[in-house]
Amino acid sequence: MTDQSFVVGTAGHIDHGKSTLITALTGIDPDRLAEEKRRGMTIDLGFAHMRLPSGREIGIVDVPGHARFMRNMLAGTHGVDAVILVVAADEGVMPQTREHLEIVDLLDLRRGIVVLSKADLVDEAWLELVTAEVLLTLEGTALEGAEVLPVSAATGQGISELSAALDALLDKAETKVNRGVPRLPIDRVFTMSGFGTVVTGTLVDGNLSVGDELEVVPRGRLVRVRGLQRHNQSVEAASPGSRVAANITGVEKSDLARGDVLASPDTVKSTRRIDAHVRVLASAPRALRHGAEMLLHTGTSEVGCRVIVLAADGIEPGGEGWVQLYLERAIAAAAEDRFVLRVPSPALTVAGGRFVDVAPRKHSRHDVTVGESLDRRAAGEVMQEELRKYPRGVTAAALLKATLAQPSDIDRLRAHRVGEWLFADGAWDAIRQLATTEVEAYHEAHPLRAGMAREELRSRLRLPPSSFPVVLASFLEEELLEERDGEIAAPKHRVAPESSDGPSARLVDLLGALPFAPPSLRDAMEQTGAGPEVVRALAQRGDIVRLSEDFAFTKQAYSNAVALVKEIIATTGSVTVAQLRDRMGASRRPVLALLERLDAEKVTRRVEDHRVLFR
Repeated sequence: MTDQSFVVGTAGHIDHGKSTLITALTGIDPDRLAEEKRRGMTIDLGFAHMRLPSGREIGIVDVPGHARFMRNMLAGTHGVDAVILVVAADEGVMPQTREHLEIVDLLDLRRGIVVLSKADLVDEAWLELVTAEVLLTLEGTALEGAEVLPVSAATGQGISELSAALDALLDKAETKVNRGVPRLPIDRVFTMSGFGTVVTGTLVDGNLSVGDELEVVPRGRLVRVRGLQRHNQSVEAASPGSRVAANITGVEKSDLARGDVLASPDTVKSTRRIDAHVRVLASAPRALRHGAEMLLHTGTSEVGCRVIVLAADGIEPGGEGWVQLYLERAIAAAAEDRFVLRVPSPALTVAGGRFVDVAPRKHSRHDVTVGESLDRRAAGEVMQEELRKYPRGVTAAALLKATLAQPSDIDRLRAHRVGEWLFADGAWDAIRQLATTEVEAYHEAHPLRAGMAREELRSRLRLPPSSFPVVLASFLEEELLEERDGEIAAPKHRVAPESSDGPSARLVDLLGALPFAPPSLRDAMEQTGAGPEVVRALAQRGDIVRLSEDFAFTKQAYSNAVALVKEIIATTGSVTVAQLRDRMGASRRPVLALLERLDAEKVTRRVEDHRVLFR
């Protein structure tokens, strides 16, 4: 025997005795609503629990059989380990039997037992006929080969055999995976006097303990677990697979609803777009068409959605393929969750499958590479395909958070790592190629410039500020690029020398002719034929010093002017625009531009109309 928790769900047509069977099996009446008692039918989910002969405790979820309450039935299938398909021996297979069986098949619930209820109402010959009908109905479904047991809740016939069969069935169940990220899809919300808000559900993917802080997804509210119950017993912690009642603080009953999920903060996605693999039932009356409006059932959620068929105009009955689901509102979802699609009116189950990516990009239809990527993801290459979503890279921490993977999984990625940043091999090659292309294009457009500003290169590469420094450092280390005085250049790039009588020389000569009273830059450029690139190159080399947009001094003139300013201040304690203008023999505009540059460089500072040395 194992201490592992299990949940068993019922399925079957209305009035085939599911609730009566559970009462006989467990001693607990799962019909909890007054209306259910009055009408003699299950409307919403019912819950019970029992101890099997081995000592194993199980929770049981009783679902309604009426077609009108199919949404409640679907909410009850979440997290079940095995199913009891109930077929009344006096009626045989009925419409809801078939639809429930189709849902069990779509949800890939492969452990089950078929109970022929009300066996005391028929003779052996009739029982054999019904058994044959059931076995034929199970062929080709997830429950093919399931044990068929005649049971009578009224007489007790077969009850002990059913308990033993459940024990044997659960002996073969896989060990529940504890991923360390608990999820509790809520199937019921209520209040208890003296306790406050209580929610119930089947716990998956991780342990839950009293005191844990949880997030209500998709609402984003934070709550704390005040108390836990499992099978009506208070516990300090619950493991995956447990039916759990959680008393929570920080939220009112009115703030929650069936379909919400309690989860560790920032571990479960809130999404309105999902990539999924879907299978259309062979019994579906028509193909699942591109753009079809459907009802999506997953976990305990129900939401309207639009189906985007990615590789065709539709998927025929019995067929399967990739779809992207656009949801009317956000829900909590995780990869590998199962789902069912139903036509809203007339209500009918048509398809189902499993989620593969709950945070996908928008895809182009009829793109072969999309299907190939989803195939790889479905085959287990989740981190690799997640990395492909980030053509500009992603941090290792962000990738681990998105995939809930272990840090050791990073080492198995086909990726280029730079510091904490990861790039898919193809993405890294593309960034390298773009960097060389953009820098070469920049040199061609600006041959007189030594290189491109770092920020301009970052912008052209469309890299975030957080990753660009490490990416550039890698390029510099492998000598793909060079950094020269803070600018980025191709290794072979050199500023071509100019002839002695070219525009550069003519501009410097003209500015130097009247060192402290040069013409404006615009006039000087017109007279010498020097363009903006020539002026920029001269300033970058230090041959001229730009005082403003309108004025520039030669290197020597600027040095002399600075010395003159310092001399005047040393003699008189300060200098004014008028004093400096007279000493330099210049007009007011270039003198004012000179002093404003010296203020900016913290050589001087302005005190009213005077300048003093900056201290």
